Amino acid sequence: MKKHMLVICVAAFALTWTFTLVGCRDRKVSETKSSSVSRDGTVKSKEKTVTQAPNGTVTKTEESKTITPPPDKP
Repeated sequence: MKKHMLVICVAAFALTWTFTLVGCRDRKVSETKSSSVSRDGTVKSKEKTVTQAPNGTVTKTEESKTITPPPDKP
């Protein structure tokens, strides 16, 4: 009987712990990705993300990347 009670307590603690960790994450409100390729082969990409913390704080993140192709060899 004591083993069963111990197993139940450990299982309850594990489930409670996982739900606690999930609740502390930021929630992704929106995400936008775009990319374009120019005539010379350069790829430009942008990514915008808006997240909201559990306390209500909103964070906006914008990331831009430019990838240029290697020069042609003669």
